[in-house]
Amino acid sequence: MKRETKNQRADIVNKVLSYIYLYIDTDLNAKELASLNSISLHHLYRIFKEETGRNLYETIKSIRLQKAASLLLTNKYATISQIARMCGYSSQTSFIKAFKTRFDTTPKEWKNGGYLAYSQKNIESSKSASASTRDFTGTVPKIMKTAAIRAAYIRHSGYDISIKNSWNRLEAWRLENNIPDHARQIGFHHDNPTITPLKECAYIAAIEVGEGIHPHGEVAYFEIPSSVCAVFHIGGKYGDVLRFMQYVYQIWLPESGFEAKTLPPYAIYRQNHFLNDTGEFELEFYLPVSVL
Repeated sequence: MKRETKNQRADIVNKVLSYIYLYIDTDLNAKELASLNSISLHHLYRIFKEETGRNLYETIKSIRLQKAASLLLTNKYATISQIARMCGYSSQTSFIKAFKTRFDTTPKEWKNGGYLAYSQKNIESSKSASASTRDFTGTVPKIMKTAAIRAAYIRHSGYDISIKNSWNRLEAWRLENNIPDHARQIGFHHDNPTITPLKECAYIAAIEVGEGIHPHGEVAYFEIPSSVCAVFHIGGKYGDVLRFMQYVYQIWLPESGFEAKTLPPYAIYRQNHFLNDTGEFELEFYLPVSVL
């Protein structure tokens, strides 16, 4: 396959996934996604399957359910029907059926604590997180409104040490394109890794870029929207981040007086443990929230 063709296919997949994540609360359809890329439905299905290894509609369904699973445990005053609508389901019945098939429990049971065993099993699947003894109890964020951030990014499937490869590729792109070394490095978490199988987590390695820099292909461009966020400043070593997220989603957020938005959280690294030799990180974790 020629590089130009490979970049064109990457552009199509990136546009589709970005659109899905941005409009997950709407009635997404394949015709709309094909039109977005000026290609036929047949080509969209084929390219998406070949590039991601996944069926388009199964991907949309999976993203909806993972988003719902996270909101059910963080937005404790939202009803199940409200969560369903936030994740693009017009029918509560179809949502409950799909959720039970995916998580082997009902949304109500999950919301009432059924997620705990699932989450613990997920944490234990990571050797580094299991070995972490960090306790983030009492960590308090600042609430602030963030500015939009222009960024170049690489998508990565899986939340594990293999993320290092995507960061190395992005670092090579930065050097080739003379992006200053003080440009902010950003880790974008589409999924909550405490309740999403780690190998299925969608992660983005990103770096801030200036106006007029809009890369395409394997390294693409997006804009992180402005939002009111709870901002946590933390440090640690590889494996501690999962423990931190467990604290944020299962302890801090449900008792905070805030609700999570459908916008994904992201980390801005001061020290990036995926790029340095120490395996230690320092970062600000930005969680988009709204007041109850």
